[in-house]
Amino acid sequence: MRRAAVSIPSNIAEGSNRGTRKDYRQFITIARGSANELQTRIELAQRIGLLADKAGEELQIQTLEISRMLHNLWAYLSPQKAEKKSS
Repeated sequence: MRRAAVSIPSNIAEGSNRGTRKDYRQFITIARGSANELQTRIELAQRIGLLADKAGEELQIQTLEISRMLHNLWAYLSPQKAEKKSS
């Protein structure tokens, strides 16, 4: 779970330092995958009793919010948005 959680901001940071929106968007895609992986691991930890239901639910809510923010950033970086801004 820690590896997946750390991977999210790490990919955002690495992507933001790339030269193009396309590269940045790719790293946001990877961060989104890490968020999905984290959600899965939280659910598995709950199911096998390593994580209390209440704590797991709160973590799921927070991870879903991060996923939404990543999706919005990903959409913002889309080629169509860049073309509209330059018009």
